[in-house]
Amino acid sequence: MAITRAAAGDLLDISPVGPSLAQSESGLLIRAEHLEVFRLVLPAGKRTPGHSAAGAITIQCLEGRVELETEAGTQVMSPGTLVYLADAQPHAVEALEDAALLITVLLRRA
Repeated sequence: MAITRAAAGDLLDISPVGPSLAQSESGLLIRAEHLEVFRLVLPAGKRTPGHSAAGAITIQCLEGRVELETEAGTQVMSPGTLVYLADAQPHAVEALEDAALLITVLLRRA
């Protein structure tokens, strides 16, 4: 599934890709002055290193299951769940199964 960056007003298909998830790639969907939206695809067992974003974020699980770690603890996200993380809140994600996440970042820019 090729991902192309959207222009204002474009419709984007973020539907689950099902069996072809393992062949899917992560990619930036929207980039604007104060907003970025990207699809993060993680194969089972893959872990993002602990990090924090340059702004407040939401993480929405589109497919699969992931374990989200924050200073508040660990929780499992499954399709249809969404979490909000405050500006620069440290976190890490580990895929329990092949997974796709929709990440929205409200960028902190001067």
